[in-house]
Amino acid sequence: MNSKIIISSIISFFVYFLVQVFVLKNLVLFDMAFCFLYVFYILLLPLEVKSIPLMIIAFVLGLGIDTFYDTLGFHTASLVAMAFVRNTWIDAIIPTGGYDDNVQPSILNMGFGWYVTYSLPLILLHHFIFFYIDSLGTGLYLPIVKRTLSSVAFVWALGIMVQMLFYKRRRGI
Repeated sequence: MNSKIIISSIISFFVYFLVQVFVLKNLVLFDMAFCFLYVFYILLLPLEVKSIPLMIIAFVLGLGIDTFYDTLGFHTASLVAMAFVRNTWIDAIIPTGGYDDNVQPSILNMGFGWYVTYSLPLILLHHFIFFYIDSLGTGLYLPIVKRTLSSVAFVWALGIMVQMLFYKRRRGI
């Protein structure tokens, strides 16, 4: 990764963090769909980021979110779990030709079909772990599933809108 990508990643880290904490914290639809847009920061990091640095970044981001949400590690645990699975999932869905170097896995760079296959299972994993930890011990599995599915749909739609508005396609040479 070159310095331009590193600086861009640091800036986007703070943008996702600040938007999540100060704008999206109280954005809840029908007391069922919660907006956790910060998961897209981990999803949109370049494909070359290794697992350990990715999990450290996820830990720092999740801990910061937990600090402002007073959730005692719920965001941290679910985001680190998603970061842990991300590279394995990318290896599982790799096309035969592989990927270009330093490419950002966005919907504009990879296409709609690949991006759905890449992002939805990871967001679903993050949200399921988060809501399972949130309701641990209550035995209410139907509300966990309803909150997970509605939040995944809400976050995924919002994340696609953010990518369409603020990200640009990487042009080939």
